Amino acid sequence: MARKTKLMKRVEDAYQRDLEKLLPEKVNELGLSETAAELGVSKATLGYWLLKLGIEVRRVALAPGETLEVKRVS
Repeated sequence: MARKTKLMKRVEDAYQRDLEKLLPEKVNELGLSETAAELGVSKATLGYWLLKLGIEVRRVALAPGETLEVKRVS
């Protein structure tokens, strides 16, 4: 596990959740810019956190009628 900064710990305390769970949910729901704004950090800081925590963000283009399925590996 990556060592967390004081700011990372403050955000975890504010949301009562680990960033490893919080960030993917927020990014999927709101997008990168809105997630950064909601958490009160810059987009660069959010990008650094994602990189540091090993969270991948991928952009996928789907044609009409196509769907996307995400599977979690435990």
